[in-house]
Amino acid sequence: MLKSRFFGIFLCHTISLLPTFAGMIEDKNTPRTSLAELGEFGLIDHLSKHFEIIHESTIRGIGDDAAVLDFKDKKCVLTTDLLIEGVHFDLSYVPLKHLGYKAVMVNLSDVYAMNATATQITVSIAVSNRFPLEALEELYAGIQTAAKIYKIDVVGGDTTSSTTGLMISVTAVGYANGDDLVYRDGAKENDLLVVSGDLGAAYLGLQILEREKQVYKANPNSQPDLDQYSYLIERQLKPEARKDIVELLKALEVKPTSMIDISDGLSSEVIHLCTKSEVGVHLYEEKIPLDPVVISTCEEFKLNSTTVALSGGEDYELLFTIKQEDFPKIKANPNLTVIGHITDKKSGMGLITRANEKIQLTAQGWNPIKE
Repeated sequence: MLKSRFFGIFLCHTISLLPTFAGMIEDKNTPRTSLAELGEFGLIDHLSKHFEIIHESTIRGIGDDAAVLDFKDKKCVLTTDLLIEGVHFDLSYVPLKHLGYKAVMVNLSDVYAMNATATQITVSIAVSNRFPLEALEELYAGIQTAAKIYKIDVVGGDTTSSTTGLMISVTAVGYANGDDLVYRDGAKENDLLVVSGDLGAAYLGLQILEREKQVYKANPNSQPDLDQYSYLIERQLKPEARKDIVELLKALEVKPTSMIDISDGLSSEVIHLCTKSEVGVHLYEEKIPLDPVVISTCEEFKLNSTTVALSGGEDYELLFTIKQEDFPKIKANPNLTVIGHITDKKSGMGLITRANEKIQLTAQGWNPIKE
């Protein structure tokens, strides 16, 4: 997985200054340039001037009524996500640079889950007058970092005002050969269920940040020591889309039969795959990959690590199925773990516990429209 270009600096110097954004706004020594001084087009020109075009498929980027893309004989892949302050992120502990980076990752992950190559994004924001230009420069610095690392062209977007806080909408565009595309509905009986990376860390990172926010409220002079949680916090604040896994599978000559990214929790995504494919599954608890820090932190918080992995969400790992004959190609790879196998639909979707009991899987992960 790609390593952070700026996370270490954040962990050392920013996490102890909760709430981060509120502190920036209140600091009279921090330069503040009113967005009204630039106007909409001036703001767009200012924020987009550092983006470079690197793909031949980008015929026209920012600066016209619409972007123009040309994929010739390729199939176009398109996805979009909306992030809303107070619903998807809390600026008291989420640095704007990390937020910009994460907003891009959320969308690229969906493209890679189609076994496609991401090439362009558009970025639209709604922002209130409490945000100075300098704050948006931080946000776009994260977007620019993501674009540079993942080789993405930023080709457009929109800016408007908001009375309810910051909103970010990113649309990602990519391409693939028609025969390379992978959907959610292709899993077949006896296929193996595989996941990349490890699970549960992002959810625990969020719990730690929420805990430290409450500590800060009670004692603003407190200085938390979070070094032992750095992996968990990074997984929450700066996730990485698994472009490397798509490239790995192609190098191994393995085409998944179905695939999805893990944004809402492992159980929810397994259910999505099985429902779309009209199959059942046996998911083995003992096979679910957990980082040692996840296990120890679950013990500290008195949480069940399996429940955290199943329902936590925001891992942005890839969950997919493969034919059994492809198993020898992946079995020695440390980035991939076989966690179950596909069964017939009548067998249902079950978690096989360490005690060898079968429990019906339920979707208890993130629900974006739940009140």
